[in-house]
Amino acid sequence: MVIGTWNLENLCRPREDGAPPSHRCAAKNQDVYDAKLGALAEAVDRIAPDVLGVQEVGGPAELDDLVARLDGDWHTELSDHADERGIRVGFLSRHPLTRVEDRTAFPQRLRPIQVEDFGEPIHTMGRGALAVSVEPSPGHTLHLVVCHLKSKLLTFPGDRHSTEDEGERARYAAYALFRRGAEAAAVRELADRLLADEGRTRDVVVLGDLNDEWQAATTQILYGPPGSQIGTGGFDRPDLRDGSRLWNLAPRILAAGGFSRVFEGQRELIDHILVSHALLERVTAVSTGAGSLPDVSGAQPTAPHAGPSDHAPVLARLAFP
Repeated sequence: MVIGTWNLENLCRPREDGAPPSHRCAAKNQDVYDAKLGALAEAVDRIAPDVLGVQEVGGPAELDDLVARLDGDWHTELSDHADERGIRVGFLSRHPLTRVEDRTAFPQRLRPIQVEDFGEPIHTMGRGALAVSVEPSPGHTLHLVVCHLKSKLLTFPGDRHSTEDEGERARYAAYALFRRGAEAAAVRELADRLLADEGRTRDVVVLGDLNDEWQAATTQILYGPPGSQIGTGGFDRPDLRDGSRLWNLAPRILAAGGFSRVFEGQRELIDHILVSHALLERVTAVSTGAGSLPDVSGAQPTAPHAGPSDHAPVLARLAFP
């Protein structure tokens, strides 16, 4: 069984002529949209996932448009919660999907956080985190969560993406970090409920665009109890906290030469797959499914990308009886 995550980069229909913009995510025109759908469908058919968590989908219509171009039969689920750009997360699956939870709330004891110089603090994620379950084989239930955490891209007052005020830059970098950390805590709380301290026997996956590297503090919030991660001295030794941990497959992906994009000349892996203890031995292969690594070096945040997306898909193969 192949599972994966892919940021589809603004998969949104064009606006109708004369219609007021409902959000900022829209294809330039129908021809551009059709070309994007064709390129995405070709890539999905090539990498052949059984379950694919997706990010940056405009809505159900766009997901249906993509499915209509794919080979075979597919099931879909999409979060009800879009961000201010109108994008959200979801799933494509060869297996029937059971919707478990569509979450936006921060953990109850986490106070609302400041995200700009002025204005009200926020207490919800920018985009929903969606949990589903599938049955890859009789008697096996696989729980999956897809998320898209706050971008490292800074947005300043007036919808600017740059500033000559270093104090402003530092403040807004901190605001972005606050938000991404709070969102990671919300996703981790959802994962805790799915794991139920039984991760040695429960098959749980958290995947998505985490917008940071695997060793970043915000990413590590999702791991749960510290220790035993892949590549550490304690990895091969059982631990009392293994039932609550998630393991990031990033070290194996990086060892295989995999990255999900090039940004400012640097190769990055910011799209991740995390698995529970029960799934560690079932992981038989990992990869990134791009024909060539997307390069967004020097690109403007709103500039169109030449390929189907500005991210590569990240994949893992799991063995089920």
